[in-house]
Amino acid sequence: MTISTSNDNKIRAAILGASGYTGAELVRLLQRHPNVEIVLLTADRKAGQSIDQVFPHLAGEGLPDLMAISDIEWAGLEVDVVFCALPHATSQRIIKGILHDTGHGFIDEMVAETTEDYANAIQGSVKVVDLSADFRLRDPDTYAEWYGGEHDAISLQKEAVYGLTEHYREEIKNARLVACPGCYPTAALLALIPLMQSKAIKKDGVIIDAKSGVSGAGRSLREGNLFTEVSEAMHPYGIAAHRHAPEIEQELSRAYGEDLLVSFTPHLIPMNRGELETIYVQMEEGKTASDLRELLKDRYRDERFVTVADEGVVPASRHVRGSNNTLIGVFEDRVPGQAIIVVTIDNLVKGSSGQAIQNMNLMFDFPEMMSLEQMPLFP
Repeated sequence: MTISTSNDNKIRAAILGASGYTGAELVRLLQRHPNVEIVLLTADRKAGQSIDQVFPHLAGEGLPDLMAISDIEWAGLEVDVVFCALPHATSQRIIKGILHDTGHGFIDEMVAETTEDYANAIQGSVKVVDLSADFRLRDPDTYAEWYGGEHDAISLQKEAVYGLTEHYREEIKNARLVACPGCYPTAALLALIPLMQSKAIKKDGVIIDAKSGVSGAGRSLREGNLFTEVSEAMHPYGIAAHRHAPEIEQELSRAYGEDLLVSFTPHLIPMNRGELETIYVQMEEGKTASDLRELLKDRYRDERFVTVADEGVVPASRHVRGSNNTLIGVFEDRVPGQAIIVVTIDNLVKGSSGQAIQNMNLMFDFPEMMSLEQMPLFP
C-alpha cells in the first residue's frame, strides 16, 4: 500500500502501534498540534480498519486507516518523525531497519546486514521517538539480563538519548533517537534526581511504593486485566523483579555519581489512568523535609510541567488527570531523619505520550508546550 504524502509545511508523523492506549493518546494530542500532520498509523491486529472504528472518540478527524507494518511501502513514504508505540524487542528491529538517505523516505531493513549498517541508516531529518523499553537501558548486558535476550541494535542503543525531558533537554534537542522513560521511572526520577545530585538524601534505603491505573498494563487481552480481576481490588506485581527498577537505578546512580539500588514495588489499582508514588528517603545529616522541598522548588521553578506543592498540600492522581503535569509533595516522617515524597502523573500523558510529544517538540525546535497545554480534568 502506498501512503499519500503531505503538501504543506507541517512535519509528517508516523505512529507505529496506534491501536494501544499510548498510540491513541498520541493521536489525541497530535491532532491538536498546529505543526504536525499524521500520515501513517499502524496496528497489525486492527489492520484495514479506520481509526473511527477502533477509537470512536477520535472519529471525524480525517485520519489515515490503520495498516500492518509489513504492508508499508517505506521507500514511497515521506515522514519526518516516527513514534514507536510497540512492545519491547519489536521497536529495535523496526527502528534499525529505517533508512534515510536522500532527505526523506525509508527502505526495507533487508538492505542492511549488520548493526553498524543499521546505525548508519537513520540519519538526516528523520527522527525517532521510541515509547518502548528497547533503548532506555544504556548497558547491553543489563538489557539482556532484564529483557531476556541480546539487544539487536547495540550501536543505536549507545546513541539513544534518555527522554526525561526536564533533565536531558539539551541532548534531546540534537538527538535523532530518543528513548522515552517508563511511566514509573518518570515520576520517581523527577522527584529524586535533584535530591541525589545535591546529596541531600542518602543513596541507600530509597523505597518506592508505586501505584498505577490499569491502562498502564496495556490494551492486550489478559486474564489479570479483566474487570472482575481488578475491580474492587489492589495488587502488587513484579515484586523485586520489575523491569523499571534497573531504569530507575541507572539514572539515580548517574545523578549521585555512585552505583545504588532502590526498593521498588508497583501496584495495579482499579482506575483507568493515573499514577501515584510514595517514596521514602533517608535525609543526610542536618537536612529537613523543608530543605528537600525548597531544593525541588528551586530546581523546577521554571518548568511548566513540574510543580512542587506547598507544605501540607497532598498530591492526588486526580490533580493531574489528562494533563502533562507532575505534582510533587514533600513531608516529614515520624521516623527521625526520614522524609516522604509523594509524586503523581498521568501515566498515559507525562508517563508516556505527552512526554514523547514534549521531546518531539524539542527535537524540531517547536515550543515545548505545543499541543500539551490542556489543564487537568476535575473532578
